[in-house]
Order: sequence, then structure tokens, then C-alpha cells
Amino acid sequence: MKMKKLFIITIIFTMIVSTLTACSKEQTPPTESPSNTETPMVVTDPAGNEITIPEDIDKIISMGPSITQILVELGYKDKIIAADTQSQTLGILPEDIPYIDMMSPDIEQIIALNPDFIFAIGMMMVEGNDPFKAVTDLGITVAYIPSSESIEEIYDDIEFVANVLGEEEKGQEITINMKDKIAEFKEIGDAITEKKSVYFEIGAAPYMYSFGKGVFLNEMLELIGATNALGDQESWISVSDEAILAANPDVIITNVNYIENPVDEIKSRSGWEGLKAIQNNEVYYVDNMASSVPNHNIVIALEQMAKAVYPDKY
Repeated sequence: MKMKKLFIITIIFTMIVSTLTACSKEQTPPTESPSNTETPMVVTDPAGNEITIPEDIDKIISMGPSITQILVELGYKDKIIAADTQSQTLGILPEDIPYIDMMSPDIEQIIALNPDFIFAIGMMMVEGNDPFKAVTDLGITVAYIPSSESIEEIYDDIEFVANVLGEEEKGQEITINMKDKIAEFKEIGDAITEKKSVYFEIGAAPYMYSFGKGVFLNEMLELIGATNALGDQESWISVSDEAILAANPDVIITNVNYIENPVDEIKSRSGWEGLKAIQNNEVYYVDNMASSVPNHNIVIALEQMAKAVYPDKY
């Protein structure tokens, strides 16, 4: 339970910090593949840094659970020689590889592992500091991928990782499958005229967190034909009881997984008994990882959200 709590707090921190740091995502097209070239290719990573793609990438360090899941989906599980401690909790990598604290990476340990390539999430560059400067000075390539705020950016990130590895077709296959699935939900969502309002909670009381516009989860609510009860606000936000009581949502969704029963905890909050969502017993849990980590697995959360809000439509 303690590890789960630490993990979700880190995820929330990732979401929020990524919007505050100077390491913003560059709106650049996906890179070309380094395959079929005779010399290393210089490209721009999603953080806007020029990086050199090695001809051979056999040893990868993944510093971010979203990246780790993409690498595994691309079939590169066996090439990951180390990862961050949050990726360890996913249970998809061998237990006997080194796991590294992403907020305080052991640079000497990383250099000793002699990786060919390091994928890192943007939150590691808090206030513009590059924790891997000593690593890049030695000629090891590090690509930074800031947290995606839109579904389109998620597509770009997947294809960037795939292209770095010379796996354009696999990357495109993943994003095409996502787009096809999302289009199915959008078609139904667009036809819904009486849209339900939803409060989506990512941090439980007393430190409630949610989101407004400019977040991929907000897009997902709109795709299924719902409206965000806090849609008049921007980005990741701290939430007060007063704000939720004023919004009076039709449905409440939570992905909090670090308390015993988040649905019952919401239903039992003092003062919330008058909310439409509580009175109509419309409080639901959706998978934490699928809805927290911006990668191909968001379609899993999208389906859970759709079936929770409109069980008669999906």
C-alpha cells in the first residue's frame, strides 16, 4: 500500500510539475527513422534537444513508466537494462535489473551500466536542470519526453520512441489502433445530446486534485459525450469541496488507488450527500495506470469511462 501511495503521488506530481517546468514539449513532427542510414542521425527530441541516434541500440535505460510501457509494447522489454522505480511497480520488467530513483538518479551507476540510449520523462528536468549532463558529456544519448497534455501528443510520443528504434511500422500500428478505437467512441459520443457532467478525481481528500481544459483526460471525457464539471478551469488543479458542491456533477469518477475504497470514501464525505452523483449512486472507479500514464493504454481507460457514464450507450 505504501508503494502504491508513493507511486500515485509521483504520478500526480508528474502531471502537475510537467505543466510548470520549462521543459515543454516541442511541437515538432515525429523524427525519421535512423534505419537505412550509414551515419548516426541527429534529430530533435520532444523537449526540443538535438540528440544523436546511435546506429545500434541494444541497451536501454527507461526513466518513466509511460515510456517503459511503450518500449514493452514495441517488443523491447529484453533491451531494457535498467528503469525507474515507478516502472518497477508495473510488474512488466524483470526484478533483477537495477531500478533507479528518477528524482535522484545515481549517475555513477548509470554510467557504469554503459547504456546505448536513455529515455527520460520531462519532469526530471525541473527548472531546466539536466540531471544527465554528465552522461551526455560521455557520448551517451538521452532523449527527454515531457508529459503529454493531449491525445495527439501521445501519438507523437509513441511514434518518436518507435522511430528512434527504427520501428516506424510498429509505432504507426499502435497509434492507428488507438485512433480506430477512439473514433468508435467519438462517433457515439458526438450523438449524445443530453451530456452528463463528470467530476474526475485523481487525488483524494483532503488534497483533492482534478483537471480542467488542456489535459488529455478532459479530451477523453468529451470523446465519450460527457462534459468536465471543472471544464471552465485549465490544466491540473487543486480542488475544494466548495467547487464540487457548486458544480454538482451527474457522475463522479476516481482513479485513486492508494486508499482502501475510494468510491465508498467519496460517497461518505460530509456535505456531499446532496450531490446528484451521490444521490443517484453514480460514483465509479477506473483503472489508475490506464488513466494516469499518457500512452497507448488510455484506450482502456476510455472504455471504462464510457461504460461508467453511459452504460446504455457503450
